[in-house]
Amino acid sequence: MASPLQNSIEFFREFGLFDVVLPFLLVFTLMFAILEKTRVLGTENDKPRANLNSMVSFIIALLVVATNKIVSIINKALPNVVLIIVMILSFLIMLGLFYKTGELDFSTKHAGFYKVLVGVLFVGILLIFLNSIYLDSGESWLEYAFNYAFNNVTSPAITSIIFLLIALGAIVFITGGKKKD
Repeated sequence: MASPLQNSIEFFREFGLFDVVLPFLLVFTLMFAILEKTRVLGTENDKPRANLNSMVSFIIALLVVATNKIVSIINKALPNVVLIIVMILSFLIMLGLFYKTGELDFSTKHAGFYKVLVGVLFVGILLIFLNSIYLDSGESWLEYAFNYAFNNVTSPAITSIIFLLIALGAIVFITGGKKKD
């Protein structure tokens, strides 16, 4: 027997809250925040044009909601991204237990570890989104890329990419050291 809360969630699902309303609000809010922060559409009296930013954000959010494929990608990827955020927050809480009282400035005190963490998180979120986008065959972009790379590991394209990555890694390693005065 379903509880009243489960029934209300099912009602919201049928109403379109998860497929229309929440993705619309998410895209609208993010676009509006980006436009306000970057001031791409200009300023008026040294303030961002909120009316123009809100109109552009509204239109973009409606276009996103009108495309079912984008909404399904958002609905599939965001829970995994939130899981990563919860893991990071848990890590920072555990790290904060061992520090003295005061603000923890992780990015400046541990700059090297911070850069590696940001890189790993970027790759993780990229992989989450690649796993959320599906081809017409039912295979995700990530599965397709791995299958292609595994089946064609000796092809010139894959070996060139591997060589390029190794060369770039060597260049960064050699030139990335601290400079002496």
